[in-house]
Amino acid sequence: MEKTILHIDCNKFYASVECLHHPEIRDKPVVVGGSEETRHGIVLTKNEIASKYGIQTAEPLWKARSKCPGLVVVPPNFPLYVRFSNMAKKIYMDYSDYIEPFGLDENWVDVTGSRRSGQDIAEEIRERVKAELGITVSIGVSWNKIFAKFGSDYKKPDAVTVINKQNYKDIVWNSPCNDLLFVGPATTRKLASYGIYTIGDIAKADLHFLTSVFGKNGEILHNFSNGLDTSPVRHMDDERAVKSVGNSTTTPRDMVNNSDVKTVFTVLGESVARRMREQGLKGKTVTITLRDKNLYHFTRQGQLKAHTDVSSEIIDMAMKIFLENYNWKNPLRSIGIAVSDFNIDEAVQFDLSGSVEKREKLEKLEKAVDDIRRRFGNYSVQRASLLADTKLSRFNPHDDHTIHPIGYFKDYKEM
Repeated sequence: MEKTILHIDCNKFYASVECLHHPEIRDKPVVVGGSEETRHGIVLTKNEIASKYGIQTAEPLWKARSKCPGLVVVPPNFPLYVRFSNMAKKIYMDYSDYIEPFGLDENWVDVTGSRRSGQDIAEEIRERVKAELGITVSIGVSWNKIFAKFGSDYKKPDAVTVINKQNYKDIVWNSPCNDLLFVGPATTRKLASYGIYTIGDIAKADLHFLTSVFGKNGEILHNFSNGLDTSPVRHMDDERAVKSVGNSTTTPRDMVNNSDVKTVFTVLGESVARRMREQGLKGKTVTITLRDKNLYHFTRQGQLKAHTDVSSEIIDMAMKIFLENYNWKNPLRSIGIAVSDFNIDEAVQFDLSGSVEKREKLEKLEKAVDDIRRRFGNYSVQRASLLADTKLSRFNPHDDHTIHPIGYFKDYKEM
């Protein structure tokens, strides 16, 4: 039986919810933006009126204001968005138990086997969300997740688009490469260098050529562009295993030396280690992310000698990777740490150097600190080194942590 999959995307989600809760700004250009005081001042989303001024998601707020002097900027209210996301999901549950989120505002819903057509179900969901929640959705309907996602992006706002085996070559194949899920700017540029500009060009390209250029991702490109994706929509009760734990931050001022980086890595490393301990995880691979003042960014990673949840080991590895890979050509604007390669059941082998015993003592110490911070607050216990520059160190990534959308693939990166 051919699958019937919907991809439901809440239009301009954050901004739509804010305008619903603040009627006085509904007829004005509105963006939801991060804190400019802490240099997180970018556009997270905008309403339809703001879109007419050419305002783009992820651009700096100062630039958005230059395009639209009367712009209304609203700070994000994530608990409110989570509540609306859950209310929308309750509507989807009336049609299927197979609901897979792709961030707060997007979900795949598998309605295969229903007596009604996917288009009819999509139209009913679209009307219900508008009537019951006061926001709009765009829905793609197809036989696979990739084309369903394409359909929800194809026509906005408040629309249903059906991508089937009769029309996908006319609609999907004539669209630019970056309209295909997970094809980002770097991949688009690389495809263009080989004269590949549309999704149809990808679909018609030789598979061996694609794999020779993109490795295993070449086969994914081929399958996605030809509608050969067979990945199922997960059941709503399924839990996906944690693949990595990480935190990053944009600092209130540029980091200009190794001491600045060590200060911020210390705060991030403590948060990551604490979150790992809370989940019973120990990791072996440390990944750092760097972004300089010109917004150039890259990631590097290194392997620890053993799986750990001790912050000092994670911080030391992060600094080692950093010192081996950055030459201070430009000051840094933001950095991040993530730990992966978890092995909860690894047998511990004692060694003559005493490193295992030392790690166990550090684990007990850090767990004691965790308890104190839970009872008396994050800043009740701090390392002395963090007091030298509180402007850089006075942030709390553990408590302020926001869950971001789960990747479509295990350890997926842009193709």
